[in-house]
Amino acid sequence: MKAAARRLLLGLAGAAGVLAAGIVGLGYALSKATWRGPKSDHFDGRRFFTPGAPRLEAHFSKLLRFLATRKPERWPRFREEPPGPRPPARVIGGALRVTFVNHATVLVQMDGVNLLTDPIWSKRASPFRSAGPARVRPPGIRFEDLPPIHAIVLSHNHYDHLDVATLRRLRRAHPDARILAGLGIGRFLGGEGIRGVTELDWGEAAEIGGVSLTAAPAQHFSGRGMFDSNGTLWCAWVIAGPGGRVYFAGDTGYGPHFAKTGGTLGPFRLAILPIGAYRPAWFMGPVHQDPAQAVAAMKDLRARRAIGIHFGTFQLTDEGISRPVEELETALAKENPRPDFRVLGFGEGWDVPAGTRA
Repeated sequence: MKAAARRLLLGLAGAAGVLAAGIVGLGYALSKATWRGPKSDHFDGRRFFTPGAPRLEAHFSKLLRFLATRKPERWPRFREEPPGPRPPARVIGGALRVTFVNHATVLVQMDGVNLLTDPIWSKRASPFRSAGPARVRPPGIRFEDLPPIHAIVLSHNHYDHLDVATLRRLRRAHPDARILAGLGIGRFLGGEGIRGVTELDWGEAAEIGGVSLTAAPAQHFSGRGMFDSNGTLWCAWVIAGPGGRVYFAGDTGYGPHFAKTGGTLGPFRLAILPIGAYRPAWFMGPVHQDPAQAVAAMKDLRARRAIGIHFGTFQLTDEGISRPVEELETALAKENPRPDFRVLGFGEGWDVPAGTRA
């Protein structure tokens, strides 16, 4: 009996070892090349970091604790929804139009320039075709209904924000579109056959059609595997032209970078801010702000208006699908005067009013 128990334990230990080795091997396989360059106030020579924020490394032990203790609310299965109307070909004359596609994908149209943020039209936000977070609704705009795209900005290299399949599709359909990203991401995309990427450090800018695109600080992390954590730079983006200034947060925890950007690059006609993927707070709080913090970020940025993103598409964390919108409404109800912070429907476009403050 003891011999049998010993064999069982050895067998289980062996299986656990094989599983651990498999996880490590997969982590290495998914990890990608990282940035190499001089040290700076947010790069220590090997890894990027957000000054003043806790070092946000992808610790395997914390991930295991999250997976072992999480209590996710139930999300619906995939549901078909009709797409939104075809956006206009362009907007001019000081107009600003935004269309919420899904997750962090927004079509920003101003001063004759059409720009996409963190585009994803794929079924899954994952390195695998048949596993990983799957969308629960289709993109709000059909891919073929997009107007000519002049620019694409990428906030960081996580799978729900940098989708290689979608970028390849955009390259084919809109070959002249400029892709802008943080340091190190161009090298990765070049290895995927997507070349001509403009890499920017925080504070650096590029211009497209009279509209400037400036990379700005955010409080997040990067990595596509277990061993490339924080090896490429994450960014928010400031989009500025004659029609005003737009802030796209990408993915971020709440921190002093909002007030700093508001003071140096604001005020803003519109802020595009994440409101989802924040539970449990002990794990997600440093990298994903909650709805109440999104309202605080809007004020820090000195933004006249805001829209919410990063919710209702992929179940990444524990809150229910409707929780971010409900908690945003609760936070806004406490403000006097109430900020103009909106949640657009998937595929809904909004002609953002002009304002003297931004």
